[in-house]
Amino acid sequence: MRSSMQRVSVLGSTGSIGVNTLDVIQRHPEHYEVFALSAHSKLDLLMAQCLQFRPRFAVMVSEWHGRELKRLLADAGSSTEVLWGPEALELIAAHEEVTTVMAAIVGAAGLASCIAAALAGKRLLLANKEALVVGGAFFMDAVCRGGARLLPIDSEHSAIFQSLPEDPAIWPEVIDKIILTASGGPFRSRDPSTFASISPDEACAHPNWVMGRKISVDSATMMNKALEVIEAKFLFGVAPSTIEVIIHPQSVVHSMVQFVDHSVVAQWGTPDMRGPIAYGLSWPTRRTSGASALDFSSMAGLSFEPLGTRGHAERFPGLQLAWDVLAGPPGSTAVLNAANEVAVAAFLARTIRFDHIHAVNTDCLAKFIPAPPGSLSDLLEIDAQARAFAQSCVQRLSASGL
Repeated sequence: MRSSMQRVSVLGSTGSIGVNTLDVIQRHPEHYEVFALSAHSKLDLLMAQCLQFRPRFAVMVSEWHGRELKRLLADAGSSTEVLWGPEALELIAAHEEVTTVMAAIVGAAGLASCIAAALAGKRLLLANKEALVVGGAFFMDAVCRGGARLLPIDSEHSAIFQSLPEDPAIWPEVIDKIILTASGGPFRSRDPSTFASISPDEACAHPNWVMGRKISVDSATMMNKALEVIEAKFLFGVAPSTIEVIIHPQSVVHSMVQFVDHSVVAQWGTPDMRGPIAYGLSWPTRRTSGASALDFSSMAGLSFEPLGTRGHAERFPGLQLAWDVLAGPPGSTAVLNAANEVAVAAFLARTIRFDHIHAVNTDCLAKFIPAPPGSLSDLLEIDAQARAFAQSCVQRLSASGL
């Protein structure tokens, strides 16, 4: 194995980020080798990935899924070793032979494996924004203690990272403002009075991006942008007051940095996650990603809409919660994330309405005050308690029949 070869563990390989990561990897077999793959429950897809990429390990969350995958791979003559459970995820994240970890498990479920990779000093490609939203300063401390190289994969945070000077030590003195762009999702122009009738399929029909259902709903409520504000605060070490969100429907300018001299540097690209994935894998150089080039002949209509215009503040009330929880007691960001995950799952299951998602989040934040977290177990306990509280909110809303 040449020294330039990266051995990659893809955590969440059957999701959209994981699939795109493997697409980029297969374009550069001389640079990347798949060491391990993990999935929640998509047996058939993980089986196919194992047969194609022949990883050393494959991990599933449950024992039943793990044993079934083990049987199927053995029948196919595969030598991939199958493991299951959270300890197995941490093993493939921190394994001594792994150089790079793509952290693409959705939600707080990915926090422990992200911390394991950070403490083991890996090149950590962070597509799991919840690791920072829930873990916050605790997670960043693990990155520092382990000497990990943290590279953001969210298109917005990758854009900011690409727009900043190489030396993080000077970021605080040169950044005037971080500007996160948001597409506005499928309801950018929809009358808020009709939100109660929105169906899960409507909420998941994003006009620009192809994503999983949970993040698609977050985009429709713009809760994804609230989580990205929190993530940006910890990633780039800036005050929340310096982070701004602006709606950019075309999803071409992925985010911008305004510097103290008021010059602005922006990163442009097609709405294809293979771009930031390829950059994270290849940094500090660049390699082909498979994403299409921009067609500048079709860009006469690029536009930007401040949140204070066109009724966006009323349409997306959840966005303000980002600044609220950052100003709140320690652990508040974990409460918001847990409440939102429960609320979105309930909406997708048609248990509550689309506009109830915000109601669950605000009720949980108002009535559940966490104890200050001092460890990973404390954070996971906050997450569990907030989920239980949010579930009671969901049951109350569902029982009301509204």
